[in-house]
Amino acid sequence: MILKTYSYLTIIPLFFLIACQEAPNKNKAAETQKVIVKDTISVDSVVNSEDKKEDDFVLTDDNAINFFFKYSKTVTEDKVKLTTQFGTITIQLFDDVPYHKANFIYLTKKGYFDNTMFHRVVKGFIIQGGNADNKETGIKRSKIGRYLLPPDAHKGHRHDRGVVSMPSSEIGNPHMLASPYEFFIVVTKPGSYHLDGDYTPFGKVIDGMDVVDKINSQPVGQGDWPLQNVYILKAEVVK
Repeated sequence: MILKTYSYLTIIPLFFLIACQEAPNKNKAAETQKVIVKDTISVDSVVNSEDKKEDDFVLTDDNAINFFFKYSKTVTEDKVKLTTQFGTITIQLFDDVPYHKANFIYLTKKGYFDNTMFHRVVKGFIIQGGNADNKETGIKRSKIGRYLLPPDAHKGHRHDRGVVSMPSSEIGNPHMLASPYEFFIVVTKPGSYHLDGDYTPFGKVIDGMDVVDKINSQPVGQGDWPLQNVYILKAEVVK
């Protein structure tokens, strides 16, 4: 297989956030488990303003919270199914993190996650999805908007195996605001509890952890990007 190169203008270098917990055994895998990727695509560098219509609604830091507060009142669904070439993953969303739940439902219904990838795989730790090395993903982000979500990390949800959580953005972000377009699924048994309090768990895998494990077993190259692209072929809201 050919190592994925980052020749597209749609991808900026991957950035890493080092978690604080020290593992008792200092092997390479354990050290890797302390790292979470931040948001990894620059919208501004890939989209011409002509691609957007002036009257299109675009989310911003100024309107996102109010929008998702209202949108959350209309959401009746709480599950999303991701279809990959390895099988399907069904996620149950938590009701008590309404902004993050509403955001994930909204992006799913907008078709954002379709043809994105699980672009980062850290063995025995996480798989991270919602990015892609193509212009289409940048255009989707630009049309939806550029915004961050406030952390909601103290509702009692821990980073157990199978929990779905949201990484933080690297964009001028001292308060660990969440990047709305990407997510990660915890693979560690029984969990990665050093992440608690820093990231927002907003759901859990209720079916398809065997698929998550298959993705987590894929060989990776630079930046933990799988050597063979792992596509989210379709994301859909299900009952």
